[in-house]
Amino acid sequence: MAQENQATAAPAGSSSRQPFLADMKAIRDRARQHMGDGAVTSGYGKDLPQALEILNAALATELVCVLRYKRHSFMAAGIFAEPIAKEFAAHADEEQAHADLLAKRIVQLGGAPDFSPEGLASRAHADYVECDNLKEMIEENLVAERIAIDTYREMARWFGNDDPTTKRLLEGILSQEEEHADELADLLQKNQF
Repeated sequence: MAQENQATAAPAGSSSRQPFLADMKAIRDRARQHMGDGAVTSGYGKDLPQALEILNAALATELVCVLRYKRHSFMAAGIFAEPIAKEFAAHADEEQAHADLLAKRIVQLGGAPDFSPEGLASRAHADYVECDNLKEMIEENLVAERIAIDTYREMARWFGNDDPTTKRLLEGILSQEEEHADELADLLQKNQF
């Protein structure tokens, strides 16, 4: 009995271990039968149409943010405008990179990224706000970044272990959105408007 318990007990200091029970023949057979599904295998744990809808909403959000930051970078005026305009332009480039990552992941999952300008604002989580002065521009961009932080955090939670690749992608974008929010909050505090 003592030997039996030793054989089934987990090593000290580790969590309970599950044996690796993959049926490699079945995995190979499924891989051959469903080659047209690309990266999406039977082990994909999310509702694929809903996952694609969520990612396309994130894509729309990034595209709206690119447009807002671009406008603000060109429209920034005043004595403090030059470094802030450069910051807006840098953020626009980073938001475009996020959009590209999201579009690539949508395609990997067998979907089509929705770049249509029709309905772009209604698909996005954040608003496109033009603003009349530098302080309003910073504030609106900060609001958008805070919205992005909450939505990316929620999306990463939703994808979770069912789609760890998308979760990691979203967490990477989330990290950069947090940096943007921190930078914008600093701009508000350091400048007199």
